[in-house]
Amino acid sequence: MAKKPELLPGTLDMLILKTLARAPLHGYGIALSIKRLSEDVLTVEEGSLYPALQRLLLQGWVKAEWKLTETNRRARFYTLTAAGRKQLGVELSQFEQMVAAIGRVLAVEV
Repeated sequence: MAKKPELLPGTLDMLILKTLARAPLHGYGIALSIKRLSEDVLTVEEGSLYPALQRLLLQGWVKAEWKLTETNRRARFYTLTAAGRKQLGVELSQFEQMVAAIGRVLAVEV
């Protein structure tokens, strides 16, 4: 069975911010959304997700609030802040530049 590709370094924060740009979610919901939207290619493990969310909280790019889930369980819901929306724009721009640069290198005939 083929090994699933790993997230590229530096892309997890961007993926979390983009996911939260759609709607506030709890941690499990964020991981599930990324997995679903990537058609099961990208899996975000708890050991990566929660430290990343803490980092985004400290940066002021997301805020968190305790609420009840659809199943009446208490969970921390994360919301994108204005600063987070701005940072998402920066990260998307940098990512697009990187993808374009890699594409140019790969397009050169050997």
